[in-house]
Parts: sequence; structure tokens; C-alpha cells
Amino acid sequence: MTDTALNDEKPMFGNPWIFIRGVPSMEFLPPEGPTEIAFAGRSNVGKSSLINALVGQKGLARTSNTPGRTQELNYFVPDGYSGAAGDLPPMALIDMPGYGYAQAPKAHVDAWTKLVFDYLRGRATLKRVYVLIDSRHGIKPNDDDVLSLLDKAAVSYQVVLTKTDKIKAGAVPHLMAETLEKIRKRPAAFPEIVATSSEKGEGIEELRSAILTAIRN
Repeated sequence: MTDTALNDEKPMFGNPWIFIRGVPSMEFLPPEGPTEIAFAGRSNVGKSSLINALVGQKGLARTSNTPGRTQELNYFVPDGYSGAAGDLPPMALIDMPGYGYAQAPKAHVDAWTKLVFDYLRGRATLKRVYVLIDSRHGIKPNDDDVLSLLDKAAVSYQVVLTKTDKIKAGAVPHLMAETLEKIRKRPAAFPEIVATSSEKGEGIEELRSAILTAIRN
């Protein structure tokens, strides 16, 4: 990613974003081009709400009260780019299927879980994964499994706490410190935690800054 692309007159956050593709299996992935930032997390952790807050569009990523609604890799890019070789978006955001629970047949769950893992292992343009952790529950065993997979695949990731408005404000710094200690020895973990509330807008600017820093490096 070049400084020129990042300083383009069309800013990444502030202008409209669009959905370009849902990817049900690896052969449907778009050609590798823009830097990709992906979001992972247990079902119902608030991924879609966080993406909508991040780009400032309530209806971009679909939200649902039904865990497991997202069953594909959903690609979003800033609007206003043709997609031609000389006019690629500076970045793509990818909403990955939630793990840990889904109201769907087991074969379907297994298929899209495999899609996520294959994507994490094999996408050269993937710059960083933001692993979302529900602040009410902390890191669970299936979260640990995903963190271990990312470590093994040497994919850089950063932990983002969601729904901090659902816990006491005084508990947030303790939870951040506790979470940081849990990932301290993980080789691919970025050593900072971002605490967010999509509902209250808390931590969104910090997350935007973290993403812009990640794609510059």
C-alpha cells in the first residue's frame, strides 16, 4: 500500500462503501489486488454492527438476531473506484462467517468454516485479521482455536472487544489488561487491544486508526 493511495482524495472512511461480492467457496474469490482487512469472531459477536459503525453506514453489512446469518466471505470496498488495474480500491473489508454456533445443518456449518480457514491460510493480500471478542464473555475455547490457527498460519491479528456498553465502564480497563495478558505469548498477535461499542460509537476512531496503521506497514 502506497502513501499516494492512502492520501487519495477519496478517503477510506467518510465516503460511501459498497458490497461487491459474497464468496461461498475459494474459487469465487476476487482477484488479489487491494489490501484486505478481515473480521472474525463467534456468531453474534457483533461483526456486522462493527463494520457498519466503522464505515458509518447502518445498512452496509447485514445484521441479524439469528446467529450464523453470514455464511460467505462478504467483500466491501469504498465506492468510486472502477476496479480496473489503475483504479483499484485502496482496501477491502471482509466480513467472515461467524464460528462457534449457527442455526444451519452441520454440513453447511462445516463447509463455511472450512472456507474461512482456507482463506486465512492462503490469501496473500490479507494484511490483518481483527478477531472480535464479546466483552461480556472474554476469550472462549473456540476463540483460542482461531487464535492458534492464525498463529500457525502466521497471519497478523488484533483483538477487538465488542459490546463494551454491556458491561460496567470500570471493568473495561481490567478486561483489556486481562485479554492482553492472555495473548501476550502468541506470535502473530498485535500487542494492543481495541475496546469498542458499536451502539455507543466508542472505540470506532481508534479502530479506524489501527486499520490505517496496519495497511501502511
